[in-house]
Amino acid sequence: MVPAIDAVLLVAIAAADRGRRGRRPAAVRALSIALVAVLVTEAAGVTTRLILDLVRGGPETNNPTDLLSVGFGVWLYTILAFAFLYWVLDGGGPDARLWAPPQFPHLAFPEQLNPVVAPPGWRPQFPDYLYLGFTNATAFSPTDVMPLARWAKLAMTIQALGSLFILGLVIARAVNILK
Repeated sequence: MVPAIDAVLLVAIAAADRGRRGRRPAAVRALSIALVAVLVTEAAGVTTRLILDLVRGGPETNNPTDLLSVGFGVWLYTILAFAFLYWVLDGGGPDARLWAPPQFPHLAFPEQLNPVVAPPGWRPQFPDYLYLGFTNATAFSPTDVMPLARWAKLAMTIQALGSLFILGLVIARAVNILK
């Protein structure tokens, strides 16, 4: 069901964004936020399902290879979902950051805080948000990108907590299976 919803939203975004000149229509922003909401909701769903399978016992929890591959897949999916969340919401989204950068960012990248380390006019792009999602999922906290907006602090908290559960329970169960 979720892939079908994702596909419909992607088609709607492509249709709404066709032939644009300059700024994106508000409908594209709304559809992008809806798509990211579906991705993050699905990430929460697969994380919850994995945790329940680990606690109750599920088909993938008895074989270390299956457990590690499913656990890695869920962990990677959450990183990607949150990277898109950060990318779409920070500073009004990629279009807003391009045309009218906010005076006060929601997420403070080192390049924004110290102009000596970046070229003039530097703006974060998707790989920067992917890096943020990865480091938040591995360090369970901000590393070099600081959340300034409350939504960003909450999102990073939820991502770190989910990642802690995924990695902690998957590793503990894998060690238990290997004994």
